[in-house]
Amino acid sequence: MYEQVSHTLLNDILNRLKTEISEQDLRHFYTRLGANFYGIHSLFQRLYGDRDDFEQQALRLVETMARQYINRPDKLRKLDIEREKDYNWFLSQQWVGMALYSNGFAGDLKGMRERLNYFQELGINLVHIMPLLECPEGSSDGGYAVSNFREIDSRVGSLQDLNELSAEMQERDILLVLDVVLNHTSDEHEWAQKARAGDPAYQDYYYIFKNRNMPDMFEQSMLEVFPETAPGNFTWDEEMNRWVMTVFNSYQWDLNYSNPAVFIEMLDIVLYWANQGADILRLDAVAFLWKKIGSICQNEREAHLILQLMKDCCQVTAPGVLFIAEAIVAPVEVIKYFGEDAVIAKECEIAYNATFMALLWDAVATKNASLLNQGIKSLPVKLERATWLNYVRCHDDIGLGFDDSDIALVGYEPASHRKFLIDYYTGKFDDSHARGLPFGQNDKTGDARISGSLASLVGLQYALEVGDAAATEDAIKIILLLHSMILSFGGLPLLYYGDEIGIINDEAYLNDPLKAGDSRWMHRPEINWEKAALRNTAGTVEFEIFSALKRMIAVRKEIEVFADFNNRELIEVENPHLFVFERYDLSNTSKRVLVVANFEDKPQHLNLGDVATWGTTKDAQLVDLYSGQSPDIFNHSLVIPGFGFYWLSEL
Repeated sequence: MYEQVSHTLLNDILNRLKTEISEQDLRHFYTRLGANFYGIHSLFQRLYGDRDDFEQQALRLVETMARQYINRPDKLRKLDIEREKDYNWFLSQQWVGMALYSNGFAGDLKGMRERLNYFQELGINLVHIMPLLECPEGSSDGGYAVSNFREIDSRVGSLQDLNELSAEMQERDILLVLDVVLNHTSDEHEWAQKARAGDPAYQDYYYIFKNRNMPDMFEQSMLEVFPETAPGNFTWDEEMNRWVMTVFNSYQWDLNYSNPAVFIEMLDIVLYWANQGADILRLDAVAFLWKKIGSICQNEREAHLILQLMKDCCQVTAPGVLFIAEAIVAPVEVIKYFGEDAVIAKECEIAYNATFMALLWDAVATKNASLLNQGIKSLPVKLERATWLNYVRCHDDIGLGFDDSDIALVGYEPASHRKFLIDYYTGKFDDSHARGLPFGQNDKTGDARISGSLASLVGLQYALEVGDAAATEDAIKIILLLHSMILSFGGLPLLYYGDEIGIINDEAYLNDPLKAGDSRWMHRPEINWEKAALRNTAGTVEFEIFSALKRMIAVRKEIEVFADFNNRELIEVENPHLFVFERYDLSNTSKRVLVVANFEDKPQHLNLGDVATWGTTKDAQLVDLYSGQSPDIFNHSLVIPGFGFYWLSEL
């Protein structure tokens, strides 16, 4: 009966579609809409079914999908069909990404086109261009405070520039990833301005209150995202004489998704950027989409329903486009952003593996893989048709969100261990060469996150400043070790621009009063292309890192078992300095690779007889696929150099 109701509504909506829509060739659209409408209707009703305008809003929803389908370029429609047939295309080991700010990387979008050869030289075929939409001249949270969702910020170019860049990237088989900030707008956005002017329709786009009664009720359970720079979750707006929910910064107004008009507006924006050539859309701050009194207002059930509905709608209009969930939350929560289906990602096909990233940094600081091994055991298994986005650094800070029980299980006291890590990476620990800074310090709890470039955090900045050749060599080894992990673990590896040539902290941000209070700007560099040219000069740091990563990426693309089909097995070993796992072919167990990483600066050994069948096959010769050399083995004991790694295969 329920399904009949939904199809009755669908028929009514199709009959009421405006003439200019109904007269278009919508064969594929109607087929997909019919296949998905039961799910779309069910979700839309769960979220908004108690509203008097439900049917009117449902009509607007379908009209929005239809209009964006009509606007979708033919070449993208053809790509949709190809990807529907090859639905596991993004799980291939062939994809290797890089995240960057277009202005920091190449000045602007036109400069990006001129530098496309750089990506191909390194082996990058997926590029995430971080926020490039129009944002305020002043503080904008690195572009994540959007003042116009449909315009490119003039400081980086125009929509035409993006279209030309996207077209050339498609010709070169480079995927384009763009951001859509779902949770909030800038207070300079047209919607916010209309709300300020007293328009009740647009005041309902946000959480706006006349007095402190409701804000105080929310604050009893909500956490602070930026306690140091933006305490609290509400801001008083003098012009409107109202309190506005601002979870991140005072100039970022949270959108009210209990209003279906907000959902439809944001869906329209998602589909708009899909039609501009984005292959993947990174959905920012998805954990915060639903607010509920008495909760922390993160990871609410309705936030997942919103993402499921958005994915179903996108499947109708632009099914070839993937979603990345930017949800930096505990493993037990982040896994939910793939969706609840046993196989198919019903929300986002890709999620940030922030846990793996943080665990890698713990292993570097402790020179011990115990917490890394324990944390990975606690990482839930992903869906079959979903994948992790694995990274070492990104534009944001490094959080230390390990599970306290995991920390305790390996013999550390959680609070003191986190303090050690903060001290280590900010250079306060005696044996540390790290040059990071704290971010988001909470004086009440002592918590903090860490800012700094990869090169500076692993000691390369220190080594170059003091002229220590041995320390320089060790820092380069750690950079390569960390990248060997994200390239072999299973998922989409995402490099961060500048890391491939060892760029250190950029302290120029301190001269800009709008940035000086945010230490994250120290690792959002502007690439010096004269310095980058040293990647072609043997003996330079740039050459050592770039050429090694170039080889590593090329080798990864040839190793079929590095594709992501839940084909990884963690192997526990007695040596606490080692992290060991196996990648294998689900249909042919003889195809396998043993990944071994040593987080200690001294050589370590591994008894191959203790590692499944790797030490029992007679006359089997092991080769390291990365170096092409046979590893050092003595009486079945594999020797791994300090800060070294192996991708081992049997000949």
